[in-house]
Amino acid sequence: MRGNDKNQMYKKVFNIFLYIFAAIGFVLVAGYFAIKFGWTNTSGIIDTQRESFLANANSSTTSSPEATPRANENYFWNSGSEWQTLKNAILKDQPTINRAAITAGVPARLIVAQLVVEQLRFFYTDRESFKKFFEPLKILGSQTQFSWGVMGTKEDTAIQIEKNLKDVTSQYYLGPQFENLLNFSHQGDTLVKQERFTRMTDQHDHYYSYLYAGLYLKEIETQWKSAGFDISNRPEILSTLYNIGFAGSKPNASPQSGGAAITLGDKTYSFGALAAQFYNSSELLDEFPR
Repeated sequence: MRGNDKNQMYKKVFNIFLYIFAAIGFVLVAGYFAIKFGWTNTSGIIDTQRESFLANANSSTTSSPEATPRANENYFWNSGSEWQTLKNAILKDQPTINRAAITAGVPARLIVAQLVVEQLRFFYTDRESFKKFFEPLKILGSQTQFSWGVMGTKEDTAIQIEKNLKDVTSQYYLGPQFENLLNFSHQGDTLVKQERFTRMTDQHDHYYSYLYAGLYLKEIETQWKSAGFDISNRPEILSTLYNIGFAGSKPNASPQSGGAAITLGDKTYSFGALAAQFYNSSELLDEFPR
């Protein structure tokens, strides 16, 4: 092969690699801005069924049909292998969930309600991984990209949870006994960022995933209570707010259940409705009472 031919070949190979790396760079940058500006947020829905509309938050006498537990319920979400896999995986984490719930000051069942929705969504979305790993191993799916850990917490949300613990002027402030719960062992932005990611995506210990979730729920509950609305007994509202984030939490007298559309097979729920349906069911009730 002549020198010119070799040079042309090397140039073509170089250009191919250049285009590949450019494409990868474009995808990463696009992903960054998608998360930054909320383009990856799932479109939400407000429950249109009668039982899903919530009564005035100040009323203690009104309840929805799902507020009364029933024995031996047959829902779509608990009728397949996805639920059996998830149920076994949750039972493995029972001590860890209870520990995080006690530390955060919320019912363990409320944390589990969010976990159930996040995991069922994950199982139904990534069918290949479910069949290959989660079903045979009876383990939870842990996210590491747009959302983190088994609870699907976004980095921005985690950072705000941490800040709220320290800010005595915040409407979410829980008190001095909570201030140091999420302290980091390292200093510096890079090391803190790495430690945060590691603690929330730990495949072997989900404690911090549950703790962040519990503290978020407690902070939202505190915000609403300070505004004159007690939603501590409203799992459908707390779950909706868990899904839509701090920015969507606006205390008011007539909150509605809703959030992202969760599609399981041919059934679609709102995040809040599905979480509340589990919470008010008899599933795992002995292990995680109301």
